[in-house]
Amino acid sequence: MLVTNIEIIPGKRITKHLGLVQGSSVRAKHIGRDIMAGLKNIFGGELKGYTELLQESREEATERMIQQAEAVGANAVLNVRFSTSSVAAGAAELFAYGTAVVLE
Repeated sequence: MLVTNIEIIPGKRITKHLGLVQGSSVRAKHIGRDIMAGLKNIFGGELKGYTELLQESREEATERMIQQAEAVGANAVLNVRFSTSSVAAGAAELFAYGTAVVLE
């Protein structure tokens, strides 16, 4: 499955447009990560626990989007974008979406 953030693939032709596909992951903060983040707020620096949490969420949301694309018969997802939003205190959603297509 080709997954890209560009709208067209040079040298390839879109033969079928299958529509929007999406995947999401909602994650809650972990108390251990919160403690470390509190310390980092005092001393400064990257919040590695949160960076890892968001990376895991991006991967999971992307995989779910790919599964949806495969289910509709796509061999590529173009114009992929990510969005985040807070859904509750201490929890956030990472949303991945793109256009499922069949490339020649």
